[in-house]
Amino acid sequence: MKRVYFIFLFFIVGTSFSNAQNTSPLQIDQIMQGEDFVGYLPENITWSDDSKEVYFSWNPDADTLRSTYKVNVHSKDISKLSVEALKNQTNRGDYNGDDTKKVYASNGDIFLEDTKTFKIKQITNTLNRESNPVFSGNDQAVIYRMDNNLYTWSMADGSTKQLTDFRTGNKKEDKETAQEKWLENDQLEEFDILRKRKGEQDAREYRNALIEPKRPKPIYLNGKRLSYVVASPDLNYVIYRLYKDAKDKNTDVPDYVTQSGYTKDKIARPKVGGPQNQYESWIYDTKRDTIYRIKTDHLKGIYKKPEFLKDYAEDTSTYNESYDDPKPVIIGSPIFSDDNKAVFSIRSQDHKDRWIALLDLNNGDLKDIDHQHDEAWIGGPGISGYEINQTLGWIDNDHIYFQSEKTGFSHLYTADVNSGKIKALTEGDFEILDVQLSKDKKTFFITSNKPGPFEHQFYYLPVNGGKMTKITNVKGGFEVSVSPDEKMLALRYSYINKPWELYLMPNKPGAKMEQITHSTTTQFKSYPWRENKIVKFKASDGVMVPATLYEPSPDKKNGAAIIFVHGAGYLQNVHHWWSSYFREYMFNNMLADNGYTVLAIDYRASKGYGRDWRTAIYRHMGGRDFEDQVDGAKYLVNEQGIDQDRIGIYGGSYGGFMTLMCLFKAPEVFKSGAALRSVTDWAHYNHGYTSNILNTPVEDPQAYKQSSPIYFADGLEGQLLMLHGVIDTNVHFQDVVRLSQRLIELGKKNWDLAVFPLESHGFVESSSWTDEYRRIFDLFNNTLLEK
Repeated sequence: MKRVYFIFLFFIVGTSFSNAQNTSPLQIDQIMQGEDFVGYLPENITWSDDSKEVYFSWNPDADTLRSTYKVNVHSKDISKLSVEALKNQTNRGDYNGDDTKKVYASNGDIFLEDTKTFKIKQITNTLNRESNPVFSGNDQAVIYRMDNNLYTWSMADGSTKQLTDFRTGNKKEDKETAQEKWLENDQLEEFDILRKRKGEQDAREYRNALIEPKRPKPIYLNGKRLSYVVASPDLNYVIYRLYKDAKDKNTDVPDYVTQSGYTKDKIARPKVGGPQNQYESWIYDTKRDTIYRIKTDHLKGIYKKPEFLKDYAEDTSTYNESYDDPKPVIIGSPIFSDDNKAVFSIRSQDHKDRWIALLDLNNGDLKDIDHQHDEAWIGGPGISGYEINQTLGWIDNDHIYFQSEKTGFSHLYTADVNSGKIKALTEGDFEILDVQLSKDKKTFFITSNKPGPFEHQFYYLPVNGGKMTKITNVKGGFEVSVSPDEKMLALRYSYINKPWELYLMPNKPGAKMEQITHSTTTQFKSYPWRENKIVKFKASDGVMVPATLYEPSPDKKNGAAIIFVHGAGYLQNVHHWWSSYFREYMFNNMLADNGYTVLAIDYRASKGYGRDWRTAIYRHMGGRDFEDQVDGAKYLVNEQGIDQDRIGIYGGSYGGFMTLMCLFKAPEVFKSGAALRSVTDWAHYNHGYTSNILNTPVEDPQAYKQSSPIYFADGLEGQLLMLHGVIDTNVHFQDVVRLSQRLIELGKKNWDLAVFPLESHGFVESSSWTDEYRRIFDLFNNTLLEK
């Protein structure tokens, strides 16, 4: 019955098209072709090992698929790699101490490359899958993983040795009862031959044990799963992490339009607040043939409860601010120094703490090097995630580098692991976005927004701190790949109205950038794309909020305005580089051609502005970020001459959520809105994102009540258009169906729902994009233009 209702819903809702004419030279079906209209921009930039060639993914001829191209650094000649060349292309891997050899995995096997002669030796050729090869500390062996275990391959004689023996299941214990043991002992006492035979058996087993080669200790997983396994450089220790699967309940996403003709359920993520995996990290001492657990119970703040829990205490006078047991953490993969010291990034599973800690390999004790606590949640560039995009490494055997938001902005620090002394290498109201240590370990290569939040530039920084030397010097955005010999840079560079292209330049200040690719189509280049103005308006709390303004020509300005809300929450869309929302950028140009003034705001929680901006929505999404949209509308009225009764709003994902909040909570401000693939109830979104900001529904129900549009639907007065992909495995179609039912029960008539049966969260078909934005354009023309 449930699916029949869904199918009926597809056909009873929708937005009728208006007769309003588009006066822009841009057409919706044209700009919604995406890359087919803009051009296929270069991606996935990598270097050859000899620094003579740059490889990249490209499609200048608009073929069915992208291909791999290469450019010669000296001649600048570009060519497409043949199938044979692709077969011979080596993957990224691990280099030995003097960079003369590289080991890498390809198609489940391990290969060794001589980086001087480029001769390649295949180390493994099995039906099993080998992965994660690295050199041992003395470069005498290659360590790799096969299934759950680590193996070493000797550089000297090519022999293979198994380093670990992880086994599924439980160790079989001797379960002989006391009665059975008594009977056996009695038998041995009564019968000489039985006693003689047992002695012979014991002697035989003892002798066999003496001549057996030494094997790694069997380690039973006992129903847990292996997350990572890493050997120390000297091979004396193996650190591994286990987790117990929480077996949380997944969500079914029905797929109605299938090749078979039958409805098929897609298995999607669980909802926020369900049971979480339990993690534990261990050390296997290969010399002592013993295992012991890494201890986290002495970490600073490990027993501290989050402050929000006190809001729900029945009696605050007797409230205990500490847990009885240490709170659960996830220990990241170890980073080893050359002399076998190990440091970790450790995060609490409530998202409030991050530790950088030194491990004592002999006993599993941890020493705090740095502790960052945030009553909102730990995040920011170089810090976000449990193991992804973490800045953490060794400078030498006594010093590490890492990033922290302790000053309110993500900056680079070093620490002496012996004394614990920490030194800030950068400071100021800007962020360090990417960090790479040079091969001689004297210089950091850094990408930062130091000139201001609207541009990214590339810098040198001495390893001991000092002046940041700018290498790139053109306004815009840079994604930088340093050549292996560190003499050249391969750059992806873009500007507001100029999409990403590949450039090359020497790795030194003041060097000239040379453009390599020209990817945009003739159609794209024929339109004069706006170099939008970046403005700031004062919010109701006195904070200056940045935004991008799309201005129509004075003769076409129609007195109506539209606010575009970017998605993802923690994402930046006010900047001097080519937007990841390039379809929306083009659509906003078209809107401006039709007389609309368009404002795109980097509201509170957007990326690039530091910790306080990032966490301003803690426990209240649709709070300060919502107020920024309302204040943006006031700016349009007061500073741009917009009619206060003719303001619309649209956005996707988080932007769709924000559109709903604006129409429900500020109906006097927004006349109409289009909510694309929007979250309607945060209790139905995922755990990893949502629990950072709102904690969990059981622990912090008030945060969810004040943050979810479905609880404010009664406030709808303007015209609402909702658009959603039926097979969305991120923000489930169930979200918009539940809100639809709520609107039906409230008796609301001024809403429509357009569904897209073959689209997930990120639309891929140009026909879907076109249909979606035709409806949005018609919505605004029907509701914001004077009749």
